[in-house]
Amino acid sequence: MILPWHLYLMAILYILAGINHFRSPEMYIRIIPPIFKKPNIINILSGAAEILLGILLMLSFTTHLAAWGIIALLIAIFPANLYMLQNKKASFGLPKWILFVRLPLQFVLIVWAYLYTF
Repeated sequence: MILPWHLYLMAILYILAGINHFRSPEMYIRIIPPIFKKPNIINILSGAAEILLGILLMLSFTTHLAAWGIIALLIAIFPANLYMLQNKKASFGLPKWILFVRLPLQFVLIVWAYLYTF
């Protein structure tokens, strides 16, 4: 079965984002809300999950499971997006409107992943 190009695009985006967790960990650690302990471990786990799920998206026999994993991951990282909106240090100085637009973007990404759950 040949997978559609947009599935490969999604997979590559998650793989690249996951790699970036290891290239620039301070960026991701900065947006992890302080309520979560051990931000270094959370960064490593979320980066590894993005890489693994991106790879699994490209394998036709694991696409649907990986899509569910992406959905779970997007829900799990949603507090970081809220924290960026609420905390000036975590916002990287981005305008509030950009940070606000990120919130519904998470739902768009969830819907995109949901398309591959069946």
